[in-house]
Amino acid sequence: MASILVLDDSASVRDAIRLALTGLGHVVREAANGVQGLALAGRSKFDLILTDLNMPEMDGLAFIQNIRQRADHNGVPIVFITTESSPGVMQQAKKAGATGWIVKPFSADQLRRVVDKVLA
Repeated sequence: MASILVLDDSASVRDAIRLALTGLGHVVREAANGVQGLALAGRSKFDLILTDLNMPEMDGLAFIQNIRQRADHNGVPIVFITTESSPGVMQQAKKAGATGWIVKPFSADQLRRVVDKVLA
């Protein structure tokens, strides 16, 4: 299965995502912000990254812009997870390098479908 990095400043959101994805056999690593996410990506290669938009220290857009500059993670799919559903935010995410997005709140089934589609 896949190695997945999850970035979200909410521990409960990270827990829910981890439970849903480890139940499918994926290995999940967690970070509370973009700075921590970049540090983890510097030590491990991930097959998929799920990132929130609004986080302290480094938000999701800055994280995506930074990770896309690294050769080892340049082509890794990144799914933006956010409460924002405005077309402008989605356009910014896509321009930064996001592969897709899922709007909070979401169900475990919705998450699984998006992850399966992106990893296929």
